[in-house]
Order: sequence, then structure tokens, then C-alpha cells
Amino acid sequence: MRLSTSFSAALLLACFGGCAQLHKDLVRFDRSADCPKETATGLAARRNELGPLSPTRDLQCALVFLRKTDDPALLRTPLGSRLALHLAERESDPGRREKLAAEGVRFAEKAVALGAGNDGVVHYYLAANLGLAVRDQMALAVQNLPRLEGEMKRAVALSPDVDDGGPLRLLGMLYLKAPPWPTGIGDGDKALELLKRALDKHPGHPLNHLFYAQALWEVEGDEAIHQVRARLETGMNLLRDGRWGYSKEPWRREFAELQKEVDELGEARRSASPVAFSAGKPLSR
Repeated sequence: MRLSTSFSAALLLACFGGCAQLHKDLVRFDRSADCPKETATGLAARRNELGPLSPTRDLQCALVFLRKTDDPALLRTPLGSRLALHLAERESDPGRREKLAAEGVRFAEKAVALGAGNDGVVHYYLAANLGLAVRDQMALAVQNLPRLEGEMKRAVALSPDVDDGGPLRLLGMLYLKAPPWPTGIGDGDKALELLKRALDKHPGHPLNHLFYAQALWEVEGDEAIHQVRARLETGMNLLRDGRWGYSKEPWRREFAELQKEVDELGEARRSASPVAFSAGKPLSR
């Protein structure tokens, strides 16, 4: 989530243009009436099976059921928020993606209202959905920045290891991409510390290598190019060899984007005079 671009204009929009709101209407799925019959007990029993490896249709049908149920034990779990996030991440249409993510926020809020306020996983999926819902809406991003930080910090405090360090990744990337003080909460040192924690505790997750590489690249630049290359190589190997389901392709594109930047700098270094790099900074970023 890149919050720094046109930040001042967005801040004025958020303050004077009226309060922007998350989407409230639902995404409709084709043939939802044909979903298999479901019960709250049955869905609760297999809730941990629904994830990145699940067919999209299975996630949609489970979410359709959750929209209709009033079972408090099921709604108190992170399931609805997690399903909405997985579906949102698979969406190519920005409008549908934002609506699904906003629905994920509401499911998490409902879980908290039903007594899950001390469940760090709920706060993690609330934050992940909120970040996705506002990613392409600058006014919404600015307006929700304090809430994003608060939810992520709560998830880190309560459940830092869920999703192989997911809360640490989220908060670290928020500090990396947000505008720095005095206009925002961005802090490169905090980002590096959190993302290094995620990498050290969960070295088997490719995103922990990618995000730490991104932080090194943005904070330390050319001075960290060898570390960045090492993290990219390890992360890409993990991605290639692991079972990451529907997440594999979008993650591969993120790796490729950073790899391209690093390769372009390497080519510039080979063709530039030594004087051009005397300050230890890349020629262009």
C-alpha cells in the first residue's frame, strides 16, 4: 500500500471532501443457489481446510452460507474475514475486490462484537482486509491509517506467528510504505526490525524473504544489493517448490518486479563510472 504519492492532496480530500466510506454492498456470485447444503456445525468442522489451496467456488459457497447464518459460535471465528480476503485477493476487478475486502472487515468487526476482541487472528484478518479495501483509494487510506496501525499492532501483540508471521509482515510493510513523520507513521527502521523478525521466525515463507528484501532495497539502497539478491533467490526458490495455491502467481509477479529493479541497477553499475556510485546510492529508483 503506497500511501506517500499525492499524500497532501489526499489529506485535504479526506478532511474537506466528506468522509469516504468502505463499500457496503455485497459481491454476487454466479450460481450461488446451486451451492451444496451446509450447516454451521459442518462448516465449523472444516473451516481450517478452506484457504489458498481451495477452489474459488468452495470459498464462495462458504461465504454465502456465512452471510445467512446467525450462529454466534461460527461468526465469532475469523472464518468469514479470512474467506473474504482470499476471494478478494483472487479478484482482478478492483470494485469487486474492494467490496469483498470491506465485507471481510465487517465479518471481523462482528466477531469482535461477539466476544473475539482478544483473538489476534481476527485482528490480523481485519487489518489485512482493511488494507486491501483502501489500497487504491487514497482518501480512504489516509482516513484509516491510524486504525490500520492499531489493528496490526494488536495482531502482533496477540498472535504474531499466525500465517507464518503475517502480522509482522503487515505492520512492517505499513511502516515501509506509509509517509514518514511529520505527515505520517512511516519508519524504515521499524519496518526492517519487524520484517527481520518475521524472516527469522518463519524462514520457510517466501513473502518474508520478499518483504525484507523490499525493505532493504528501499531503506538502504545500493549498499544492500547483495543481501537483497540473496533474499530474492531464497524466496523465489521457496515459492517455486512450495504449495502456495492461488497465491503463487501474484507473489511471483511481486518477486519479478523487485528483481527487475535490482537487475536494472546492476546493469547501470556495470556501465557507469565508479564516480557515479561514490555515495553508495542507486542511480535511479
